[in-house]
Amino acid sequence: MNGLSIRDICCLFCWPPCPSSIAAKMAFIPPEPTYSFTPDETGSRHSLHLTDKAEWQFTDKEKEAIEVFYTRTTRGNKIACMFVRCSPNARFCILFSHGNAADLGHMSSFYLSLGTRINCNIFSYDYSGYGVSAGKPSEKNLYSDIDAAWHALRTRYGISPENIILYGQSIGTAATIDLASRYEVGAVILHSPLMSGIRVLFNTKRTWFFDAFPSIEKVPKITSPVLVIHGTEDNVVDFSHGLAIHERCPRAVEPLWVEGAGHNDVELYSQYLERLKQFVSVELVN
Repeated sequence: MNGLSIRDICCLFCWPPCPSSIAAKMAFIPPEPTYSFTPDETGSRHSLHLTDKAEWQFTDKEKEAIEVFYTRTTRGNKIACMFVRCSPNARFCILFSHGNAADLGHMSSFYLSLGTRINCNIFSYDYSGYGVSAGKPSEKNLYSDIDAAWHALRTRYGISPENIILYGQSIGTAATIDLASRYEVGAVILHSPLMSGIRVLFNTKRTWFFDAFPSIEKVPKITSPVLVIHGTEDNVVDFSHGLAIHERCPRAVEPLWVEGAGHNDVELYSQYLERLKQFVSVELVN
């Protein structure tokens, strides 16, 4: 069951329960880093170097659109950040929290491609323990990581909250929902969201006190417009999670239910890009 051993299952029902170990086992799968940062002579600026596993789809010239740096979280971890300048006249910048089995290197080509197509710049970061970010992945670190990314985006680039779109994918929706429940932004996009950690494993309607990533309890606090995207054949985070999250959002817009799509292929369907363009270029500017 999602790679859990008998010992892990027992941890769920011991007293007191041990949700943090279950969450780490279930939610975080850091890949081998696909990139590195190289500091200049002063140590104040860094350049991005991608390995073959990053599968960069563009030229070296286009890679110059990417700026990378480190920032530090309130929990003391130094995490990697990436700013992708996709469009010189972009109104919005997307703060993107990626899925659990990727890092910034894996995502770099996708960011440049997506941002160019929907006329948005993209800012992203690696969770603690991912890529060249220090520390270990955990639920507490996840929330601290996105807080640090948010403040870096606001202070380093001077982007106003109303021009920031929070985008979370899979486990990244837990970080996105947590931040969006505390700050009003231009919009929120939740791609394959989960209601909570326990609900991914078991069919329960209750949020237990030891549950991890209790996003379903936080979404009613989001005051920004929310677009939910989910594949109807998702066998990792069931489609019912997307439906429930959408229903609990006070300012939910028309969702995108991608018929036949699973957990990792929603982006391959034409309606994905069409819905994002409509949301960003039409609905948010009117």
